[in-house]
Amino acid sequence: MENVHVTGFKVPTKEDVSSTNQEIFDNLNKALGFVPNLYATIAYSDHGLARYLEFQNAKTSLSNKEKEAVNLIVSQVNGCIYCQSAHVVLGKMNGFNDEQLLGIRKGRSENPKLNALVVLAADLTQNRGNASDENIEEFFAQGYTNENLVDLILQISDKTAMNYLHNLTKVPVDFPIAETI
Repeated sequence: MENVHVTGFKVPTKEDVSSTNQEIFDNLNKALGFVPNLYATIAYSDHGLARYLEFQNAKTSLSNKEKEAVNLIVSQVNGCIYCQSAHVVLGKMNGFNDEQLLGIRKGRSENPKLNALVVLAADLTQNRGNASDENIEEFFAQGYTNENLVDLILQISDKTAMNYLHNLTKVPVDFPIAETI
């Protein structure tokens, strides 16, 4: 417990992690210009960061915009300020404006198809994998498929893992802090 502080875990530096994770840190620095604190925290595990990034970057039937909508609502439901903040930035990079991002974080979208996705993602997250028949039916009525449903569950699991890691460790948020709603 020596690395635990009152405010959370110490964020490891490149020198603190395995050579495999040091290489990943270099790649993240090249791609993003920095190593996000939550990714660095995963690097306490010699295999965790590579495994997580492979899962996060795997192909999916959901568009990047849909993935960001899921990431935002799941992070909102799970109360993770780190992920809310990161995905507001990423949401803007994927074409959402401030009003749309705020709407998604409140559990809705003006786009009927995206709304069905956001509502179901929130329901599944709040109810630990259970959802109302009405929300599932609306998801399918908007044109989503069984493949999309499986990919939605996987996206929720991706984001929930990160939400839980931050909610436990409380490492500093290194993105502009998302507006409180």
